[in-house]
This record gives sequence, structure tokens and C-alpha cells, in this order.
Amino acid sequence: MELYNKKRRWKILLLFIALSIGVVSLMYTNNLTQKMAHEERKNVELWGEAIKQLISANTSGANALIMPNTINEQNTTIPVIVVDAEGNIMIDKNISYTPIRKAQVLEKELAKMKKNGEPITIALDEDDFQYLYYRESNLLRSLRFFPIVQLTVVMIFIFIAYLAFSSSRKAEQNQVWVGMSKETAHQLGTPISSLMAWIELLKLKDVDANLISEFEKDTQRLEKITERFSKIGSAPELLVSNVAETILSTINYLKTRSSKRVEFITSIDEQTLILAPINTALFSWVIENLCKNAIDAMDNAGKITIELTEKGETLQLDLTDTGKGIPKSQFKTIFRPGFSTKKRGWGLGLSLAKRIVENYHNGKIFIKQSELKKGTTFRIILRKTIHT
Repeated sequence: MELYNKKRRWKILLLFIALSIGVVSLMYTNNLTQKMAHEERKNVELWGEAIKQLISANTSGANALIMPNTINEQNTTIPVIVVDAEGNIMIDKNISYTPIRKAQVLEKELAKMKKNGEPITIALDEDDFQYLYYRESNLLRSLRFFPIVQLTVVMIFIFIAYLAFSSSRKAEQNQVWVGMSKETAHQLGTPISSLMAWIELLKLKDVDANLISEFEKDTQRLEKITERFSKIGSAPELLVSNVAETILSTINYLKTRSSKRVEFITSIDEQTLILAPINTALFSWVIENLCKNAIDAMDNAGKITIELTEKGETLQLDLTDTGKGIPKSQFKTIFRPGFSTKKRGWGLGLSLAKRIVENYHNGKIFIKQSELKKGTTFRIILRKTIHT
């Protein structure tokens, strides 16, 4: 559990760093654009003042427009429009249009500029005014959007890197799972063969038959466990089987090997028939892991309720305990390999259950509900038909 808390903290830290970089970039670029916008405003005001001074210096006739146009030629980036007191367009600069659409484009641009802010007033004399409208240059506009684009690119990069890392990690986990499972099955083979030989020897001796029967049951159980491990990593064969019977046999086995203070409650009996394509050995393992997890959560004293229902093309299995409950923050992490709230164990039970249900049976397993100090309900959903 501590391992996952550390990983979670690292993920949060890396996300915080990435967002901080984006925010700092956004703030810096925004500050830079504000300065550029202020400089553009100053330049436009300067041009307006220059026009005013030139016209006021008794510049008349054709030169009255030549001089302002000469000043305006120095502006190569900021779109501007100068209108007279009646609103007639006199000068425009840095606005693209074709001769046919000139009037239409300038009218639209002028409307946008009016929304953009107040014009710069050019007072030629007491009764003669001109108005200089402008908007931000394309360079400044692009600069405003740059941090958003930059942040988007950073987030896409982080997302792709996360997907690549997750895919690589899952592939590595699969290799570890398969290797560990095959090796476990191999290692169990020799002692099981030895136990079977000892049981046959005990049968020849004057030993209680009931005791030998129990030895045989446990040996058969070990054989089943070995079979389960040997199937990990291989595509298991799914056969249409009575799910109710598989659940019932698993519960009956656990009853004889659990504390008497643990009560199993279910409406499933030997007459219940609910068919679905499953691998009985692996699915029985899922039920066993969930029950053992529930028994640990209840400290070997409480109730485990198993409900099996059919819902159209699916069946639902709910397993409820009266244990300690699970915080919402752990609803997903509890299925990860290595996650455990116990001091002993590897934290593989629920991870194996999820792998068996979702990877091998194309089903779903999740925590339906949980309340601290009251209990937890796990739900398994399986399809009743084989989908290829």
C-alpha cells in the first residue's frame, strides 16, 4: 500500500510540475502580449499625432494626404483605418482585400475595430476631427494563442508518454505473471506427486479412513491450484457450465476450512441452474479469492452473502461481506498487483481475480458499494454467450 501511495504522490507531483510549467508560460506570454499591445497602442497614437501635426502645419492640397500616407507606410504590421467626422474611410493599412471586395472588407474590419476599443481622435482644428481605428497585429494575436497551443502540446505529449509507459508496464507485468505462474506450477508438481504416494502408502496402513479422505481432498486441491497457475498466460478454454454449481462447490470447500464464526449466506442450491461460458478452475479461484479477502476484512467473524442473478444476456454475482469497508479512494487501486492493507501476503488475490474475469472471461469486476465499518459488495458481470 505504501508503494502505491508513493507512486501516486510521484504522479501528482509530475502532473503539478507540468501544469506549473504551462501556467508560468501562460503568465509570461500574457505579460509579454500586454506589453506588445501597449507598445502598439503607443505607436498608433504617435502616428495619429504625426498626422495631426503635419496637417496642422498648413499642409494643403494633395500633400494633405501624401504626408499622412508617408507616415502610415512605416507601419507594416498593425491594421489601421482612418475615418473622417462623417465616418468615411480615408486611409487603410495592412488589411488584405481584392479591389472588388474592398468596400465590404473595410466595413467589416471597421466594425471589428470599433468593438475592439475607442479610436484615437485626431483634432485637426476646433470643428474638424478624424478618427484612427486599429486592431492587434497578426503577430500579437498569434502570440496570445501561443501558450494555449504550447500547453496543449505539453499535455498531449504527457498523455502519449503515459500511454506508452502504461503499455510497456502492462507488457512487463504480463511477462512476470506468466513466468511466476509457470514456475509455481512446476515447483508444486513434485511435492504433490510425493503426497499422492504417501497417501497410497497410508491406505496400506491401519490409518483412519476419514483422515486419509481429508488428505486426498487437500491434495486434490493442490492439484487444482497447480492447474490454475499453469493456465495463467494461456488462453483458457471456456465451456458452458453451471456457474451456480461452481460457486456452490467453492463455498462448500471454504466452509470446512474457515472459522465457525464466518457465516455463508446464499440462495444458491443444488437445483439452481445458471449457464455461462467459464473456465471452472479459474472462476472458482476468483470466488475463493473474494471470499478469503472478505474473511480477512471481517477478522474471521461475520457474514458473507452471495447472490447470483440473470439480467438478459448477462449474469451478475454480488458478494457482500460485513467487514471493515474500503475507502472510495481505493476502489481501483485495490485491484492492482502488490496493493495490500495486510502485513502479510503479496497483494495478488484481487489482481488475479480481475485478470481472470476481465482478460479471460471478457467480464467485469468492480466494487459496487462499500461503507467503512459496515462492509463491501463486489460485483462480477459475465456474458451468457461466447463472443469471438
